[in-house]
Amino acid sequence: MKTTSLQQTRFWPLMFAIFIGSFVCTLSISTINIAIPDLMRELNADISILQWTITGFMLATGTVAPITGFLGDKFSYKRVYVFSLIGFTISSLFCALAWDASSLIAFRVIQGACAGLVMPATMTIIFQVVPAERRAMALSFWSLSAMLAPALGPTLAGWLIQTFSWHWLFVFNIPVGIIASLLAIRLIPYYRLTVPATFDGIGFVTVIAASISILVSFSQGHAWGWDSLRTLGLLGFGIICLALFIWRELVVKEPLLNVRVFKSPRYTLTLIINSIITVSLYSGAFLTPLFLQNIQNVTPLDTGLILLPSSLAMALSMPFVGKLYGTVGPRLLIICGIVLMGVGTLAMSWLNVGIGAMYIIMWMTVRNLGIALTTMPANNAGMEGISRELSGHATAMSNWVRNAFGSFSIALFTSLLASRTASHTAELAAGGQGGVTPAVQAVAFTISVNDVYFYATLIVLVGLPLALLLRKASPLTKTEVHAEKEST
Repeated sequence: MKTTSLQQTRFWPLMFAIFIGSFVCTLSISTINIAIPDLMRELNADISILQWTITGFMLATGTVAPITGFLGDKFSYKRVYVFSLIGFTISSLFCALAWDASSLIAFRVIQGACAGLVMPATMTIIFQVVPAERRAMALSFWSLSAMLAPALGPTLAGWLIQTFSWHWLFVFNIPVGIIASLLAIRLIPYYRLTVPATFDGIGFVTVIAASISILVSFSQGHAWGWDSLRTLGLLGFGIICLALFIWRELVVKEPLLNVRVFKSPRYTLTLIINSIITVSLYSGAFLTPLFLQNIQNVTPLDTGLILLPSSLAMALSMPFVGKLYGTVGPRLLIICGIVLMGVGTLAMSWLNVGIGAMYIIMWMTVRNLGIALTTMPANNAGMEGISRELSGHATAMSNWVRNAFGSFSIALFTSLLASRTASHTAELAAGGQGGVTPAVQAVAFTISVNDVYFYATLIVLVGLPLALLLRKASPLTKTEVHAEKEST
């Protein structure tokens, strides 16, 4: 089919089919945060256990991401996307039927594995099917789905929990998942560039072992002791497995995940920036709902409403970021975004027990505008140095690394929050006359949230000097555009 026909008859239907699936999978990350306090009560489990409903989901998304390139090359990214949506929908049903914390975590891991194939598959479809001159618009629309989900997620989750129960967070996914699957089957064209002959089983085993070992060591480091044999041994084993995986992918004829995408300096630099931003990003999504519900006794619905303005500001700013990208390039946008994230996150480290909702709304909005200014420019700038043939491996690598850092950040922040809360509680109780009272616990928890937000501020600012190394993207030459059109 000619490119003009593709643009007129497929572009918006294609993007709509991609948008729905990406939206519902990303939504499952943001909705569960609101439910944690309710899950703690109803499933009789503490936060160190239930944080695995988030961490396990994200660990699974990161673990399966490396095989997306192989599966997409083997079966086409359309089929990967469709079957992932079907798996996501079925696992959502089982999550709704979960009877305790362990079963919920297990089903969330399966749900995360399916969701982990969706984002790299849809991003690769864009880079393989959409003509080069429309790719920036397509990527902005794709990014909008990832931004709109956390914008609506907390409010939707709060309403569902308050009106029905936490089970409906997963029941909601079922009809949407069915619709998304049918749209993908009907509207996304079949497209495949290469067909690998073999599956790198050794690479798959080593990358799974590395991901799980490193994450668990960080997640349980507080409980086991950071200098304990179990923590250090598991961390060392994970690093060894990671090194073996990288070596394997460099020498095998048909790698599971082609690590040679790192030969592109632009791709490597933007991936590092994205990883740093991801760690700081999850601080707000994880800490703010806990503070509002546990300290200020805000209902889940009101928590969602407090978070809604900042998330909507992030989502609605995405089209403008897409337009600015072609004018000013990625560097200025990312620098401005990091500065806004840093300022907003620092302001969130000054909370107190009785602080007003407007303060949180204002500074969360500043943070989220910074996130909007960094996400799409960093993604697009990195992929500009990657060929179409390697686009699947590059998007798989990006999603694997970002999800791994997202899982790491949740584990890190949970551990920091627990350790700082215990320390501050002991200090305040020793300095007072009433011992460990509810008031002391509330103040200690708030100070601990402030501590973690401050650490998140330092992390995001590390990305600032790296962003200075980026330059404005070079526009495609007429020859390159013509080549893209011919291949399409």
